[in-house]
Amino acid sequence: MTYVTTHRPVVTEGPVLIIGTGLLGASLGLCLRASHIDVLLQDTSPTSLRLAQDIGAGIPLKEWSGLPPQLVIVATPPDVAHECVLSALQTWPQAVVTDVASVKEAVLDDLLSYCAHTDDYSILGRYVGSHPMAGRERSGAGAADADLFYGRPWVLVAHPYSSHEAVVRIRALATDVGAFPVEMDAHTHDRSVALVSHVPQLVSSLLASRLVDASSEALGLAGQGLRDTTRIAASDPRLWTVILAGNAGPVVSILRELQSDLADLITHLDKAAELGPLRGGSVGAVNRVMESGNRGVARIPGKHGGAPRRYAELEVLIPDTPGALGQLFTELGEIGVNIEDLALEHSAGQHVGLARVMIDPSRLRQAQKELESRGWRLITHAIETA
Repeated sequence: MTYVTTHRPVVTEGPVLIIGTGLLGASLGLCLRASHIDVLLQDTSPTSLRLAQDIGAGIPLKEWSGLPPQLVIVATPPDVAHECVLSALQTWPQAVVTDVASVKEAVLDDLLSYCAHTDDYSILGRYVGSHPMAGRERSGAGAADADLFYGRPWVLVAHPYSSHEAVVRIRALATDVGAFPVEMDAHTHDRSVALVSHVPQLVSSLLASRLVDASSEALGLAGQGLRDTTRIAASDPRLWTVILAGNAGPVVSILRELQSDLADLITHLDKAAELGPLRGGSVGAVNRVMESGNRGVARIPGKHGGAPRRYAELEVLIPDTPGALGQLFTELGEIGVNIEDLALEHSAGQHVGLARVMIDPSRLRQAQKELESRGWRLITHAIETA
C-alpha cells in the first residue's frame, strides 16, 4: 500500500458528470459545487435525481447545454458499476472515468472481459477505479454532506492499462474533496475492505438481530457499548446485500476465521456451564480473546491516519440542557486543551450524559482542575486509551 502526497493543489476540471445520486454521488456533487465546478447529474430514478438537484448537488445532464464532461464519476451500486463505466467510456471519449463502488475486482474483471472480447484495451486508458472510505448509516441524497470525504482515505485502484493522466486526474479529485489518496490494486483493496468494513457490518447486523425478540427489561439496560457495536446495523440492507455479495470470497475467508475463534470460545464456555464457573479452561479462552482484541485495537491508526498514540480520557458529566456540550467545548478551548476524540453516552431516562474526551495526557491534570473550578462534575478515574 502506498500513501500518495501532492506537492501543490490540483483543481478538478469541469464539467463533472456524476452517474448515481445516492449518498456518495450527491455528497460529491455538493463538495465540487462548493468549489464552483459545474456538476451534471444522471440517475435512472427521476425522484432521486430531482432531490439531488434540489439540495444543490448539480443539474440534470439533460438540462445542460455547455461543454461535455471532462470527468465522469460512476456512483452506482457495484452490481451495475461496470456497465455504467463502459457506457461512460463509450459515450464520452474525451472524459476520464472512475467509479466509487466499494468492490473493485469484480468491476475491473468485467471491463477486462469486455475488452478481451473486442480485442481492444485502449478504452481502459481513461478508466481508474477508486473508492472513498466514507459513508453514513443513512443512504440517499437526503443524507448527503459536502464534508463527507474530508480527512478520509480515498483508494485509487489503477490497472495496467490506466494512463498516467487518468491517475493524476482521479488523485486530484480525491485531494480536491479533502480526502487523502491511497494506491492499491483491486485484489488488495477488496481483501482490505472485507476486513475493515464489510465483515464489521455483518457482525454488527448479526449482533443487532439478537435484539429483535429481546425483552423490554433487557433493552432498558442498554448502554453505550451496545449502541457503539450496533450503530452501523442501521445501514441500508439493499445496498449492503449488493456489496457483500460482490465481495463474497474475501468476506467468507474472514468469517471462517471468526467462526473458528467463536467455536473455540463456545467449547470452553460450554464446559464452564457444565462444570461450574471458571472451570473447563474458560478463563484462559476468554482471556485470549480479550487480549487479542486489545492488540488489534492498538493497531488501528490514530488521528489523521497516523500511528496510534495514547490519549488521556477525561470523563465529564453533561447536563441534558441546550448548549451544554458546546459550553464544554468552549471552555476546553479557553483552557487551551485540544480535543483529540470524543464519545458521548446518554442512557434512556437520565437527565445527564457522559462525555468521554480524549486529550493530551500532559494536559489532563490541568484540564481536571480548571473544569472543576468552573463547576463541571468529573469522574476522575481517568485512563489512557490508544
